[in-house]
Amino acid sequence: MSGAIRWLTGLVWLLLSATALAGTAQVGRDVLLLGAATDQQAPQRPCSPEVLAHHQDILSIPAPAGGWSGAPQAVDVFGVLTGEVRISHGDRQICGSMHDARTRDSRFRAGVGMVVVPKAGEREPIIVSWAAPLKPRWIPTVRLGAPSPVQQNDTARLLVRAACIAVAIALALSALMGFVTARDRTFLYYVAICAVFVLWQAVLGGLSGYPEPWLPVHDRASWWLVALSTFALALLLPILWRLNGGARLWPGSGTGQRAVLWGLVLAGLCVPWMGTAGLAWMAAALEAVFVLGCVVCLGVGLWALAQRDGYAAAGLFALAPWWILIIADALHAHWLTAYRIEALQLSATWFLMMAAYALNLRLGRLRQQRDEMRQLADTDALTGLPNRRHGLHLLARHLERASAEQQPLAIGFLDIDLFKDINDRFGHEVGDQVLVAVARGLRGAVRVQDDVIRMGGEEFLVLLPGASHGAALARLESVRRQIPAVTAPLGISGLAVTVSIGLAVLRPGRDDLAGLLRRADHAMYRAKRAGRNQVCDGEQALPADDPLVA
Repeated sequence: MSGAIRWLTGLVWLLLSATALAGTAQVGRDVLLLGAATDQQAPQRPCSPEVLAHHQDILSIPAPAGGWSGAPQAVDVFGVLTGEVRISHGDRQICGSMHDARTRDSRFRAGVGMVVVPKAGEREPIIVSWAAPLKPRWIPTVRLGAPSPVQQNDTARLLVRAACIAVAIALALSALMGFVTARDRTFLYYVAICAVFVLWQAVLGGLSGYPEPWLPVHDRASWWLVALSTFALALLLPILWRLNGGARLWPGSGTGQRAVLWGLVLAGLCVPWMGTAGLAWMAAALEAVFVLGCVVCLGVGLWALAQRDGYAAAGLFALAPWWILIIADALHAHWLTAYRIEALQLSATWFLMMAAYALNLRLGRLRQQRDEMRQLADTDALTGLPNRRHGLHLLARHLERASAEQQPLAIGFLDIDLFKDINDRFGHEVGDQVLVAVARGLRGAVRVQDDVIRMGGEEFLVLLPGASHGAALARLESVRRQIPAVTAPLGISGLAVTVSIGLAVLRPGRDDLAGLLRRADHAMYRAKRAGRNQVCDGEQALPADDPLVA
């Protein structure tokens, strides 16, 4: 009763909420208007003296030779990884942080931007300032131009950054489903790797503050970026080593991989206690370790490929974008300076995709191994037929289907006559050949090969789903006549092979699996008592105390 009351209360609350939400909308004939007018002002971040005290780098954008034209000028600053950015013109200035979208102009999401409208002929420059970057080449980019193309470029950057994070999340969810399927912890490791790279990309691209901060980055962006870069590198290098075949070429390299991983993790954990100089040193050290790791992995991948290790191709593909960035950085390419964040995120996404490809290959191998093990567990090694355990499972399925669909089901229990004498006279090798030949003949006599089962020793079971009593008797009689013919090609002088077969037809409502088998088994022994090499019907069962004739 109390549960029903709680359910009803929740339903009423939901209806009231829906009614309240509906009250904020106006429905016309061709439009739905949501929301209402507001008196809330756009948030502005004043440039405090503490913020400006850290701005060592200042860029003054002068007016053209004839002064400003009077048209709106959009200024977008991106690539600033830490601290706030100041943009000022005349008595107007703003300060914005990449890690708090509430402090930025809503027209700019991938950078900190502002639109100014200088008076025609005015020569007042536009001033941009920022804190010194941790690494010398990680300088910001300032784009100046008409508002529309500048904003479109900013939006494109945001889409690339968000798409890279979305791909990483999708890959993590796919790996979770792979874990549910395979129960292999490697998939959980991959999920953890994706999580680290999602956080790293969020801080790198400023999405940790969009639409409002969901990570406590605040004014410690340098610490977050260096720490997450260290953790990402700790995962990146061992995986690149494995993808390029290092673990396959040197199976004992696991100790070195773990040393690199845990050494970088410990270094990342020390980041919160570092000052600015320590962070700059750590950033430079991480770059050197990364380049060295890429050099080693490239050499290993090429060597593995030369050794015909096809899996190393995935590792070389995963390395390709990183090498493009390394070479472009060494050549001081302008495009890398302008699009460094997007290039890093795209490279990380490509790496995660290549790792997912390798993971899918592993899942395929696991499934293949599982299928092979299941095949071995369900198959008789000598004849290739289903073994007794799997055969009884198949018979149970046929029995269930026949009962549900009111269809006939017949089985034949077959035993090779005087098989012990064959082994004693001709040897066990010939006996094995006889078993294989009989199994081959039985396979050819049924529509589905799984309907022939080796029950053990010289005994076989033939399943005849859908066969009536008369059709089953005729089919088994045909099988009995074919057995000497299928064993004749063995070419062994004096070898004559015959079989005794017992037939049992399902009696709906009266037979279970054990009873059906028992009647077929008793019928087979009746055939032996009657002189062997014949088919006997199981309608008349032997007494329980009747001796069994071999």
